[in-house]
Parts: sequence; C-alpha cells; structure tokens
Amino acid sequence: IVGFPGESEAAFEETCALVRACGFDRVNTAAYSPRPGTPAADWPDQVADLVKSDRLARLNAVCAEVAAERAARFAGRTLEVLVEGPNPKPDPGTILDVDKPQAYGRSRHNKVVFFEGDGEALKGQLVHVKVEAVNTYTLYGTLAPGPVPGEDAIRPPGFVWAGGEEGGGGGVADEAAQLELVGAVDVP
Repeated sequence: IVGFPGESEAAFEETCALVRACGFDRVNTAAYSPRPGTPAADWPDQVADLVKSDRLARLNAVCAEVAAERAARFAGRTLEVLVEGPNPKPDPGTILDVDKPQAYGRSRHNKVVFFEGDGEALKGQLVHVKVEAVNTYTLYGTLAPGPVPGEDAIRPPGFVWAGGEEGGGGGVADEAAQLELVGAVDVP
C-alpha cells in the first residue's frame, strides 16, 4: 500500500528498493484510501491523492520491470505444466496461432503458460511445455515430448507426492523446489 498517512518520499523509495531486492514475480499493489471508523483515517500527515497516484504508478512500473526480468529466466526452458483448460481468450499478438486450439495451465512456479493443444482433453493433466516466448506475467510455448530436463533434481525417482500418488500432483519433492516456488531462489 502506498500513501499511508505519514509516508515520506524516502519511505516510498525504500519500498521500491525492497521490491527490487526481493525479486517478486508478482505484487499486489494499491493506494491507501481512508475508511470511516478506522484510526488511520483521522491521522495527521495524510498523503495527497495526486502523490498517491504518482507513487502507485511508479511502484507498479518497478514491479513490472522486476517481473519481466524474472520471467526471462524461463525462455528456452521446458516446464511441467498442470493444464487448467482451453485458453478463454486467444490473443493474436502472441506466437500462438489463434486458428488452432489453445490450452493454458500453470507451472510449478505458478506462472501461467499458454500453448497450442486441446485444453479440454488435456485438462487436469501434467504436460511438458517448451517456453518459446515470455512477457511480464505469462509464458508461451509448444508441447514438448519426454521428461523435463532437470526434473529428477526436483522430483527424484520413487518420490511420492503429498496426495499419495507416485508422480501425480500435489507436493514438492525438496526444499530447493519449495523455495523456487515462492521465488526465494532459482533452481536450474
């Protein structure tokens, strides 16, 4: 939240520095707005609406810059994706052919991944997608055969997921993969 009563320009800059240092994939941001009956609504040093709007725009730009830098690490990688279904809004501005069926799902990094394929038939399945293009918050690729390179480092043979199924969804095999999921480290 930017523009909380008493927020100085220096404090705001510290927020931006924190976002850069942490390297978040996604951040939910908002400008503070007073709510009736809350103590902060009556505090002195309320931040002007124009200042809050400016700070929010600047923070969002930092967040997008950091997210784009982090998304770039997926270019060329093959990821395991849990298919959620057909792409509800095929976009002609991507590498995907809008005249072919498209599916989407999420990687283990909680990145949305779009690819050509029958989303209805693949729904609920784990597939491998080679990432061909990235933008700030989404990845685009093609279905890839075979195992995901480096997958055994994250999920050793014989590993049983939290759901009790060998090789089926639900858990994370090791601490490194768990940390990558929350964006704390990058696992190759």
